[in-house]
Amino acid sequence: MATTSKAKGGVSPLNGDTPDELAPRHETFTIHAPKFQQAEYELEALPDVPLVIHRFSAKLKNELKQKMETGKAAGSKKNREPKDMDQAYEDARYRSKEGWDGFHAGALRKGLIEACRLVGFKMVLAKLSIFAEADGVDALEPQIPLIRIYGEPVKQEDVARVETGQPYVTIRPAFHGWRAKARLRWDTDQFTAKDVTNLLMRVGLQVGLCEGRPNSPNSAGMCWGLFNIKEISGRI
Repeated sequence: MATTSKAKGGVSPLNGDTPDELAPRHETFTIHAPKFQQAEYELEALPDVPLVIHRFSAKLKNELKQKMETGKAAGSKKNREPKDMDQAYEDARYRSKEGWDGFHAGALRKGLIEACRLVGFKMVLAKLSIFAEADGVDALEPQIPLIRIYGEPVKQEDVARVETGQPYVTIRPAFHGWRAKARLRWDTDQFTAKDVTNLLMRVGLQVGLCEGRPNSPNSAGMCWGLFNIKEISGRI
């Protein structure tokens, strides 16, 4: 329990007397310990809607690191090196230490937070109040939490454009008919179980996950990464 006091107006009268309206008022408030609830949701892809994954290339990451370590690169243009398409496909996948494919758990949490704008809930409060639990971590970068994808990927080739507008071919894994189990944890002072279920439903039908989602920041998306809630396991 905490107590605070404040004076209305902030200016004392010249005669030294304190009118009632300027007298300090004591307000008492109680801070409760956080109360969390959890549930598991089984997600399934909408018909004919893929989940497309594209992790940041480890090769590109190493090149950026090398440039930072060696200093500014030469101004002359270099010939583009041949690209191994099969390796590019593998590099775009998130793989756990156990070998299964997954997507970044932060993508689901971000989708839940972004869906709050649809219902007028403060996103800054949602950041502090709802979390997506991981099924494991990435084998190459264990700081990345993963949610397991149930399904087999196929190599998907698309024409995309870089920021300069130049087209290029991007190779990414796409999961058709995929499933996942989302374990969510939330602050019950902010959300009810029904709130969270409806929020997740909005992520599945309006926000989407990963590449080409409707809520893509740089385009209108391809309506990829949409899903339905197949089953709710309730409290765990």
